Amino acid sequence: MLYLKLAIVFMVAYLIGSIPTGYAIVKAKTGKDLRTLGSGSTGATNVKRVLGKKWFIIVMILDFLKGALPVIMTYKLFKDPYGYIAFTTAVGIIIGHSKSVFLGFKGGKSVASGIGALFAMSPVVGILIAFIWACVTFVTKYVSVGSIVAIIFAPIYMIYYKRPIMYSLFSIIAAIYIIFMHKDNIIRLLKGEENKIRK
Repeated sequence: MLYLKLAIVFMVAYLIGSIPTGYAIVKAKTGKDLRTLGSGSTGATNVKRVLGKKWFIIVMILDFLKGALPVIMTYKLFKDPYGYIAFTTAVGIIIGHSKSVFLGFKGGKSVASGIGALFAMSPVVGILIAFIWACVTFVTKYVSVGSIVAIIFAPIYMIYYKRPIMYSLFSIIAAIYIIFMHKDNIIRLLKGEENKIRK
C-alpha cells in the first residue's frame, strides 16, 4: 500500500511540477515559444530576458510556490513521520519542472521549485538557501553561480538542523540534480561566455 501511495504521489507531484509557468506567461504575453528564445530554458532567468525584471520575480514566486505547496499539502494529508511522502513529492516536483510532460520533457533548472520544496521541509533552511542565492547572485551577477553555490549548502544546513533523514536525502539529490542541470552554464562560465543578470 505504501509503494502504491508513493507512486501516486510521485505522479501527481510530477504533473504539478510540469506546469510550465514561465513558458505559459511568455506565450500569453508575446505569443512566442520560450524554448526558442535566449537560453531555451523555461525558468525565470530566461523569462527576464524576454519580459523583464517584473515577470522574472513573478515566475520565481510561482515556481517557488509550485515546489512548496505540494509538499506542505502532502504533509497535511498523510501521516508521514519519516518523510517518505514529502521526499517523493519534492523529487516529483523538481523532475517535473525540468522535464515537463507538457513541453516535450524540457523545462527549467528546478532552482526555485527546489528551494520551495526545501522551504516546506524546513523554513529556516529554505530561507537560508534563498538568502545565499540572492547574495551570491547580486555579487557575481550570475544567476547560475548563485544557484549552484546556494544549493550546495542545502544538505549542509539540512543535516546541521537535524531534519528527518529523508529531507536530508532530498537536499543531497536536489543539489546533485540542480548542479547537473547547470552543466551548460558551468561550461559557459569556464569559457567566460555566461550571460550576467545585469551589466
